[in-house]
Amino acid sequence: MEVPEDEVRTKRRARAIVKELGITYPDARCELDFSNPFQLLVATIVSAQSTDQRVNGVTPALFSRFPTAVALAAADRAELEDLIRSTGFFRAKAQTLQRMAQQLCDNFSGDVPARLQDLITLAGVGRKTANVVLGDAFGVPGVTVDTHVGRLARRFGWTSQVDPEKVEAHLMGLFPRKDWTVMSHRVIWHGRRFCHARRPACGACSVARWCPAYGQGPTDPAVAATLVKLTGRR
Repeated sequence: MEVPEDEVRTKRRARAIVKELGITYPDARCELDFSNPFQLLVATIVSAQSTDQRVNGVTPALFSRFPTAVALAAADRAELEDLIRSTGFFRAKAQTLQRMAQQLCDNFSGDVPARLQDLITLAGVGRKTANVVLGDAFGVPGVTVDTHVGRLARRFGWTSQVDPEKVEAHLMGLFPRKDWTVMSHRVIWHGRRFCHARRPACGACSVARWCPAYGQGPTDPAVAATLVKLTGRR
């Protein structure tokens, strides 16, 4: 069946943007610090409504005190809450972490599963978190639709969908499977550094020539440069 020309153009433009973002961000990666799948799963849950920088500040002590699912499931709740207090919503997060850890112990022998259908059975784990863990801890390609990816996908004209699962499905169709994870990282980095929700730095953007939303933010290079967040910490 012949593919409509507008779909061909969208795919071509999308891949050009991601290729250019690869030049802009050659080191794009997950900005949460972790050493194994369990640590990444915990850090991703703790990162909800917080910054990666703040999470990275608490996880060394958290991982040292509770290095396994068994240890986390048996943690003293007050101590756990205190360790993650600065990330916000610490009581709810502590409850979720212990539920997740207990499920790992009960259903997966304490190990983090490497299948999406298993990961999303865990407390606090939706498709976004599951794809982060799969892509960065297990090397299984996945499209991570966080607020940045959703916003930029619509600005770039890749999709008109708002529902994260529908956005994920659209992006899976635009890019080769092997590129799903790195595409997600590049778009997230760009969203954190240049393409902000309120005032995108359009005049300093490396992919402006392909962006149908160019002009939503300042187009003057000097003005746009003042909006750039070089560290990218959200």
